[in-house]
Amino acid sequence: MAGHSHWAGIKHKKGRADKEKSKIFSKLSREITVAARLGENDPDMNPRLRAAIQAAKAANMPKDNIARAISKSEGSNEKNYENLRYEGFGPFNIALIIETLTDNKNRSASSIRTVLQKNGGRLGESGCTTHMFYNCGILHIEKNQINEEDIFEIATNAGAKDFKQLNNFHEIVTEKEDFYKIKSKLEEKIENFLYSHIEWRALNYVNLDNQQSKKIIEILSMLEELDDVQNVYSNANIAN
Repeated sequence: MAGHSHWAGIKHKKGRADKEKSKIFSKLSREITVAARLGENDPDMNPRLRAAIQAAKAANMPKDNIARAISKSEGSNEKNYENLRYEGFGPFNIALIIETLTDNKNRSASSIRTVLQKNGGRLGESGCTTHMFYNCGILHIEKNQINEEDIFEIATNAGAKDFKQLNNFHEIVTEKEDFYKIKSKLEEKIENFLYSHIEWRALNYVNLDNQQSKKIIEILSMLEELDDVQNVYSNANIAN
């Protein structure tokens, strides 16, 4: 994510202490429902649904909530959600990619535009920032789950694009198209993933000082608090 690991860390801490847990669960439920509707209800047969359920469990979402979200996919009266991507810029010319899951694209565009305009940014045309990012799969596995040699061999044989050692976890980078295939291969050896997602990674980052970082974190948080927004990515290298 933005400044990848640091912003992800901020989000993780914020999520654990966030008083709006229900909003987090609501977004996770929406993804589970859409994933189940687009494929099988069985997570073993539906990689996107399996990933959504794993994310929900990582956020301590109750099993009953997960079951209800899956069952909603069978209802004919349920809203039709679609994945829409918005692109734009924040202050300091920071590039943004904002992923939504929405039943009303006009509402989504309006709410995102309002946040950006009020904070020195702007919503752009489709394609204005995607060329600054690489759409890829990311997998994080805690080092105590598997040693470096074994995970490297599995990742390489499965066709991973890159492999790194970061602090307390292994990071595997995949092509977007290979993400679920490689993740399924790793699941044969690994029970839990610290993080697994298809995301947009900046090709080059813009370094920010402490004051600029504070402003960008505030905007990223405001965007992610919007009901329709699922993920926000930027090329900001946030100061520690």
